[in-house]
Amino acid sequence: MSTAVSHDIRISVLPSFEAEQSEPDQGRFLFSYRITIANRGQRTVQLLRRHWFISDSLAPMSEVEGPGVVGAVPVLQPGEQFTYTSFCELRSGIGRMHGTYHMRHLDDGSEFEAVIPPFDLQIPYSAN
Repeated sequence: MSTAVSHDIRISVLPSFEAEQSEPDQGRFLFSYRITIANRGQRTVQLLRRHWFISDSLAPMSEVEGPGVVGAVPVLQPGEQFTYTSFCELRSGIGRMHGTYHMRHLDDGSEFEAVIPPFDLQIPYSAN
């Protein structure tokens, strides 16, 4: 599990290779990742946007940006957390992701970037 804390927001990521949905002989490797976003501060925040950088050992780096996550723009009170699962398809069995969440403090409207820690997307046997 990869974890980062920035601006009192703790982001933890647990990636997993989805062998049943992958077709390695056709260059299709599906990975899921479960992310938990925890508000460790004293102010209510809202996640507005995501910005991902995706590395694939057989493809150029790509970027993905957009509103919210999995169709939600969660509001987190102090002490609350939000967990979701999403997916990434690679052409190889080795890759990496990292990025940021663009967030806003609801009390004064100030905005900030919360760091999503780098995490590896790797089929289990490729590390041996």
